[in-house]
Amino acid sequence: MNQMTIGRLSKAAGVKVTTIRYYESIDLMGEPERSASGQRLYDEQAVQRLSFIRHARDLGFPIDSIRELINLQAHPGDDCSQVDIIARRQLADVRQKLSQLEALEAELKRMVSACAGGSIATCKVLETLGDHAHCLDAHDAGSIYTKIGAKL
Repeated sequence: MNQMTIGRLSKAAGVKVTTIRYYESIDLMGEPERSASGQRLYDEQAVQRLSFIRHARDLGFPIDSIRELINLQAHPGDDCSQVDIIARRQLADVRQKLSQLEALEAELKRMVSACAGGSIATCKVLETLGDHAHCLDAHDAGSIYTKIGAKL
């Protein structure tokens, strides 16, 4: 069996070492084997698991859903209807975020187009940001930014 250190696993899966340790701490990765000196040792299965987790995270799946999917993988002969439910739930979440982002885009475009220069005292962007009543829609920018994170 070809074993690798956490550094090699990190490079093989394209994930930072700290991320691997985090996934281990929340039991997504499982406990690695240890060398006689206590160094973590991983095999190809760990690379596959970590790659799976990374790809699922790239697609926006929350940790709990990834945990469910990993648990479902342990039963390859079972019906995949639960996997379908999880994927559809994620798709619905992405569609909701897209809708919220489109509303935010429209509001930002409106704010920017209303700004025709001039002085700070008459700036429509600052006026709109200062009073939600100047917005066209009842968007919730705080919640979409929080849900999507600082990736915006």
